[in-house]
Amino acid sequence: MVSPAPPPAVVTVSRGVRVGYGVGSICTATFSTVPGLLLLFYMTNVLAVPAWIAGVVVFLPKLWDMFINPWVGQRSDRTVSRFGARRPWMLLGAVTLPVTFALTFAGPPLTGVSAALYVAFFYFLTATAYAFYEVPYKAMPAEMTDDYHERSSLLQWKMVFVGLGILLAGAGAPAIAGTDVSGHRTMGLLIGAVLLLSMLAAFFGTARAPVIGRAEAEPSIAAQFTAARSNKTFMVLLGLSCAQMFSAGVMLAGAPYYATYTLGDPAATTTLFVGIVGPLLITMPLWVWLSKRYDKRGAMILSSALFMAGAVGMAFSGSLGSAYAHACVLLVGIGYAGLQLLQFSMLSDVIVHDALVTGKRRAGVFTGLWTAAETVVFAFGALVLGWLLAATGFAESDPSTPVAQPESATTAVLYGTTLLPAILMAVSILLTMRYSLTAAKIKEAQDAAAKTPADAVEAQES
Repeated sequence: MVSPAPPPAVVTVSRGVRVGYGVGSICTATFSTVPGLLLLFYMTNVLAVPAWIAGVVVFLPKLWDMFINPWVGQRSDRTVSRFGARRPWMLLGAVTLPVTFALTFAGPPLTGVSAALYVAFFYFLTATAYAFYEVPYKAMPAEMTDDYHERSSLLQWKMVFVGLGILLAGAGAPAIAGTDVSGHRTMGLLIGAVLLLSMLAAFFGTARAPVIGRAEAEPSIAAQFTAARSNKTFMVLLGLSCAQMFSAGVMLAGAPYYATYTLGDPAATTTLFVGIVGPLLITMPLWVWLSKRYDKRGAMILSSALFMAGAVGMAFSGSLGSAYAHACVLLVGIGYAGLQLLQFSMLSDVIVHDALVTGKRRAGVFTGLWTAAETVVFAFGALVLGWLLAATGFAESDPSTPVAQPESATTAVLYGTTLLPAILMAVSILLTMRYSLTAAKIKEAQDAAAKTPADAVEAQES
C-alpha cells in the first residue's frame, strides 16, 4: 500500500512583501475613486458638458477595458523577464498613468462638446495605462500563496492601504479641486504624483514576492472568454461583483450631486467620503474574522446587507438632515469595507481552485476579465446616473453661470444615489447565495491534486 502524499506546505508571505504589495493598492483605490467621484461632476458643472454626453465620456473609455484588460492579462501570463512576469507591466503603468491622468483634468480653455472630446481622448489613454498596472497587480496574490486564509491575511494589508488611498483621494481630491478649472488642474497633478509613488513602491516592494507557479497563457482573447465561461464559480462571483460595483459606481458618481442638491452643502462630499472610507481602515480584522467564522460567502452577504440598509436609509435624509445622512453613510462604509476585502479574496480562491481542478494556472485570464468587467460596470453607474439626470431636466453649467435645478432633477439625485444602489446590492445578495466555493472544497481539491498515480490506481481497484 502506498502511503498518501503529505499535504503541501503553506507558502507564507513575508511582512515586507505584504506591505510592499499593499502600498500598490493606493493607486488602484485612488484611481477608482477620483474619476468616479469627480469626472462626471467636473464635466457637467465646470466644463458645461451636457449630462448625457458626460455620462458617455465616463463610460466609453472603460468599455475599452473589455479588450485591453484581457490582452494585458494574456501578455503578462507569457512574459518572461528578470523582473518576473507581472512586474514589468506594473512598471509600464507607473511611467504612463500619472501623465495621462493629469492631462485628463488639465482643464483646457474649452466648454461643451469640445471639452467632452478632450476629456474623452485623455481618459481613454488613462484607462489603457491603468490596465498595464492593474491587471498584473491583481493577479499576484493567487501566485504568492495557495493557502485559503493566508490570502485573506495578505489582502488584509491590501485593504488597509485601499482605505488609506480612498480616504486621501475621496477627502483630499474634492477639497483641492473645488469648483473651478485651476483647482481641478492642481488636483490632477497632485493625484498623478500619488499614483506614481504608489506604483513604484509596489514594483520595488514585490521584488522578493514568492511565486508558487506560473500562469499558463490562453492562445487568444476568445479563448480567455471561453475559459472563464467554463468556470461556473467564477461567473457567479463575477456577476455578484458586477452588481456591487454598479451599485458603488452610481453612489460614487452621485455623491457630489447628493452633497450639493440634497444636503445643500458641496463641501459635504469630503465628509461623506470620510464616512465611507473610515471603516476600511479599522474593520479589516473584523471582516477577516467574520470570513473565518461564517466563511466568505456568509461574510459577503452580511457586508452587502449593511451596504443596502445604509443606502435605503440615505433616501430619507432630505427630511432628516445631514447628521442622519452621515450616519447612514457610515453604515454603507462598514459594508463596503467587507465587499472590498472579500471580492479580491474570493477571486484568488477561484483562481487557485481552478488550477487545482484543471491543472492550469490562469491568473491573468481571470483577473484580466475581472478587472475589465469591474471597471466597465463601475463606469456604467456614472453613465446611468448621467442619463437619469438628463432625463429629469438637469441643466449643465460652469462656475461663472450657476443655474437652479428643477425639482425633478433634485429628486432624481436623491433616489438615484440611494435607492438604485440599494436595489443593485439586493441583486448581489441573491447571486452570492449561489456562490459555493468554500475552504472545505478547496481543501478537497488540494487533497485530490496531492494524490500520486499509485494512489489513484489503488482507489480504483478498491
